[in-house]
Amino acid sequence: MDRLGGIRLRKPPLLSIDNTAQAPAPAGDETAMSEAKKAAEEEEEELELELEEPVSPAGRLFREPNFSCYIVCTFGLAKPVDLPAVRAGIEATLARHPRFCSIQVLDEQDKSAKPKWVRTKVNMDDHIIVAPTDTSAVDADPDKAVEDYASSLSTPSMPMDHSRPLWELHLLPFPTSEAAATAALRVHHSLGDGVSLLSLLIACTRSAADPAAMPALPSSSSSGQKRRGPVYALAPRPPLAAGAGAVLKWVVSWLVLAWHTVVDVVIFALTAASLLGDARTVLKGEEGAEFRPRRFVNRTLSLGDVKDVKNAMGCTVNDVLVGLSSAALSRYYFRRTGDSEAKNVKVRTALMVNLRPTPGLHELAKMMESSKKNGVKWGNQFGYMILPFHLAKHDDPLEYVRKATKVTRRKKSSMESIFTYWSADMVVKISSIKAAASLCYGMFKNTTLSFSNLVGPSEQIVFCGNPIVYIAPTSYGHPHALTMHWLSYMNILKLALAVDETQFPDAHEILDDFTESLRLIREAASRQRDKAQDCS
Repeated sequence: MDRLGGIRLRKPPLLSIDNTAQAPAPAGDETAMSEAKKAAEEEEEELELELEEPVSPAGRLFREPNFSCYIVCTFGLAKPVDLPAVRAGIEATLARHPRFCSIQVLDEQDKSAKPKWVRTKVNMDDHIIVAPTDTSAVDADPDKAVEDYASSLSTPSMPMDHSRPLWELHLLPFPTSEAAATAALRVHHSLGDGVSLLSLLIACTRSAADPAAMPALPSSSSSGQKRRGPVYALAPRPPLAAGAGAVLKWVVSWLVLAWHTVVDVVIFALTAASLLGDARTVLKGEEGAEFRPRRFVNRTLSLGDVKDVKNAMGCTVNDVLVGLSSAALSRYYFRRTGDSEAKNVKVRTALMVNLRPTPGLHELAKMMESSKKNGVKWGNQFGYMILPFHLAKHDDPLEYVRKATKVTRRKKSSMESIFTYWSADMVVKISSIKAAASLCYGMFKNTTLSFSNLVGPSEQIVFCGNPIVYIAPTSYGHPHALTMHWLSYMNILKLALAVDETQFPDAHEILDDFTESLRLIREAASRQRDKAQDCS
């Protein structure tokens, strides 16, 4: 007998789902489902998968009481929900993934035992939930009805049952201003990080233009930020024939990398140990914010506008998003405080960094389809950078992007994120998961907000015969009162905010600040480009 969260459990059997009575999948999705079933059969026949697999240190960290984190991803659907097709599609794809058909089990009789993933039977009725509809609320404001329901998933009254796989798909079958219906996927963070989950989504879907093809991702030239190689920016060693000057420059770059890493690691350690922390501002959450529910709001912005600024400034999309965030939060800060004297206020964000050699979305998706190990790992593989955000009033809106570019380029010349991932893993092995959770909690408690940016498919994707209109991921359960997630999809950017509503009752005003800041920055970049063309 095992115990998990006070519930005694018997070790369950391997996943067993009867697909014989499934409803037929829509024609456009038959290829994806048949390939997924074939992959599952190959997995069962060719691989000797263990019944039990240890939960990773990061997965265990996300189960700690003061750091129990969840991901909530909202999808806009282009057509009304076909429930039988959704069930069939989930059974053929998502429910067959090892993390989505397993529970975490701990043997109480062995004090040194660590929790393990154990396969179990998936009851689809437990995981696919059609949201109860308040007709009056939907008729009055369907967008707010979706927002209220998604936000309610973070309340104590909507807990997840840890005796079954830690995911749920909530369906809201009524139209909104952006979609014909909405789906909200809630997943416990121990199942994987944002890159893993986005890759799984891609593996479960197909291109709207070609049902046999996997969705296309932006090229490096179009995104301006697709990474090859390590997280940190460092040129490869030049050949000796290049001359002593080139070799000396390379040596100096290594010394600069080492120095920046030492400085950043010291600052990170002081922050985690609560010896260095951000001053209290209207943006910083109060103690205990991790236990309060979140309000999830999102806004659709133009990816083309962001790329125009990127091209005009000669930076990356991520640089523009950091600068845009600084500009928008500056507007909000100075309006909320009424402080007209302060010229520069410094806050810090915990920036999540994917540590895989490349963003690897397609590589991960192919691994999930074929069930083969190809060197690309599922799970939580990310570190943190502590990134300064400068809140200021600038006459030139482009100054926010210039400062952001300077800061992000400096951070790219550091191995801080690699150290944070490695150190947390070492603390778990040497000391305990509670010690690692305490350090991670200290880092969040002593910074102001969270920030992440993911690159999604560049074309429309289809799942269960239903084209997806937008993807808005967010998370809750950590000490920040303000969390910011960006995700590009097709030609749009989705900004999703998770806010502590007691501290941010005006979340939609923050979204308005982002919209207005992007307009001002884009117009300033256009003027700069026109001026440069006139001079040439």
